[in-house]
Amino acid sequence: MKNRYPLVFVFGLVVSVSLWNTCFDSPLSSNQLEAKVPSQSNPRQAHSPLLPSTSPLHEGSRHLAKIAKLATPSVVHIQCERQTPRGAVEETGSGVIVRGEGTSGLYIVTNRHVVRDSEGTSISISLHDGRVIHPQQKWEDKDTDLAILKIGITDVTPADWGDSDKLDIGHMVLAMGSPFGLSESVTLGIISAKGRRSLQLGSGSEVLNQNFLQTDAAINPGNSGGPLIDLEGKIIGINTAIASNSGGNDGIGFSIPSKLVRHVFNQLVKYGQVYRAYLGVQLDPEFSIATAGRLKMDRVRGARVVKVISNTPASRANLKYDDIILSFGGIDVLDQNHLINLVSLTPIDNRVSVVLLRSGRKVNVMVELANRRILDELERKQKETQQSRRPGTSAAPMSFQKIKNTTANDVLSGLQVHAMNADLATQLGFEANQTGLLIMDVDQQSSLSNVVKLYDVIEEVAGTPVNSLNDFRQVLEQTKSLDSLVLKISNGKPGQTHHQLVIWKRN
Repeated sequence: MKNRYPLVFVFGLVVSVSLWNTCFDSPLSSNQLEAKVPSQSNPRQAHSPLLPSTSPLHEGSRHLAKIAKLATPSVVHIQCERQTPRGAVEETGSGVIVRGEGTSGLYIVTNRHVVRDSEGTSISISLHDGRVIHPQQKWEDKDTDLAILKIGITDVTPADWGDSDKLDIGHMVLAMGSPFGLSESVTLGIISAKGRRSLQLGSGSEVLNQNFLQTDAAINPGNSGGPLIDLEGKIIGINTAIASNSGGNDGIGFSIPSKLVRHVFNQLVKYGQVYRAYLGVQLDPEFSIATAGRLKMDRVRGARVVKVISNTPASRANLKYDDIILSFGGIDVLDQNHLINLVSLTPIDNRVSVVLLRSGRKVNVMVELANRRILDELERKQKETQQSRRPGTSAAPMSFQKIKNTTANDVLSGLQVHAMNADLATQLGFEANQTGLLIMDVDQQSSLSNVVKLYDVIEEVAGTPVNSLNDFRQVLEQTKSLDSLVLKISNGKPGQTHHQLVIWKRN
């Protein structure tokens, strides 16, 4: 322990010199901060005999103190009570006061998991001056774990927004909030990493838009919803989660970047909900170097398309199975979650340039984005349809068709089919485990001529999977007393698989 304090001193000196000289391209000077937060230092206070008052350590320390003093009045402590099946539960967290953009009044930004299932007087907001107020209105967005509270007072100090896009790894930041209920706490650290995605962090497991800033500034339970502040005293993130084995700070905290927070804030306040654009593709979450090599890539990059949903922006732009989305709107795509964030932050109905890698060659397409809620509603209806179907049948998304009566007594009449196998599936763009009967030819006289086409796959008959022609014949024999049969058919279009149920009627 003898050597600890000299080492701490040397480290502090180095950090302070870096802080004072090079942390940001254009941090506020001490004079500028002095204008906002007058110094209350005592001129009679004795100077350290080891360090003069003009040393970088003193200057850096005073600079940090002024930043903290500037931002602290904007930070609030939030306490909520919500009812659960086990009784009332208390939740505590933090928040930060901000101005509305294009709207009057003041608001508090916090995490959704802090205030979920709580309303009105069950949400208590403790201000810097000791007052306790309640929100007039609340908006939530589960896809980012953000919540906005409208407050009815104006005699408080809102914080200013910073630009998270201008942050670099190594930039110094302050985390502010009420860890363990200790209000007005401030910790110092750096930006450790950017663009953290695919994190399973408690409530974060349901978060769609993950693009976290990682920091080693101490974040503990109760810091959730508090601001991450840059060296100009501006909000560059909202603290939301920690990675910890102990339940406390282990030096890995995560904040939602201010660019995303502002987008969600403006949408919620203006529309009461967040309008998100979507492409209409399913992406490969396990895009590997082996798959990249098969697609003539030297490394894993971009987002691989494994399914294109019909009647979506992606299908209209003719995206295909195994396309690699390399660039979206002029921004290089890092991975599937990066693409999801880029699309979600793009205004609906915008036409966006997309660069694809297809069969080893770059392809440029234009995609006109649509409202994600349309897709969400479609998926909801599909789930309801699945739940209403009898057990034993496939749970894949379905549409329904009914064909006219026909004089044919054999559903296979006029069709040429072949049992699917791994080799055929791979060549045609299906998953290797695709089963069923591949339609090789359709005669115009077939009763299914206006329903099926080449590359379609008959997967089930009367709820029974059919993997061979013999399977098909057996099902027909077993159901010969029935006037109608239900066929489950995949449209077979590589990368755009869609299922439909066809009702075939015997004569």
